[in-house]
Amino acid sequence: MDIIDRAVQVLRQDGLVVYPTETIYGLGGDALSEEAILKVYEAKQRLLSKPISIAVSSEEMICWVARVDDLAGEFIDRFLPGPVTVILPAKKVIPEMLTVGLGKVGIRFPDHPLALQLIDRFDAPITATSANISGGRDPVTPEECRAPHDLLIDGGRLPGTPSTVVDLTSMEIVRPGAMLEEVAGFLAGAARK
Repeated sequence: MDIIDRAVQVLRQDGLVVYPTETIYGLGGDALSEEAILKVYEAKQRLLSKPISIAVSSEEMICWVARVDDLAGEFIDRFLPGPVTVILPAKKVIPEMLTVGLGKVGIRFPDHPLALQLIDRFDAPITATSANISGGRDPVTPEECRAPHDLLIDGGRLPGTPSTVVDLTSMEIVRPGAMLEEVAGFLAGAARK
């Protein structure tokens, strides 16, 4: 059994997996299980009032968990998979614990083969939050992953620039990060249309 199969087993039992992305290490739990989501909050010592993003492995999965209008679809086609988190209106399949009642969900479609294999084999979204204690340094090596977990998928040293977070419901950049200039350019162009 390879590491991805082992990780899928952990996720199916509401366990937590640390996985590499093209930015930093993420802490993954079953994004449709309230028990797993609660474990992610506890592991990170994160306030329950702060939403947690999810990671997907296809555009179909994005459309399954969120409502995508034409402009959002255009943005997704251009930037994903990649180091950008998009905030979209959440569909009912997403537990309210993840959205903290805001009705929106942050979605990562990571451009990393191990992350994509994990989500694809699990066949459902997983949480996409850094594998650190809230407020701590973003982990770029396995040794820096401080959040408690059941299994770690070693992807070596990662680039370390977090994803740019874009709210596609308001067309605003919520957190600057990777590919910031390209994202800002797209939003400026969309505003002129």
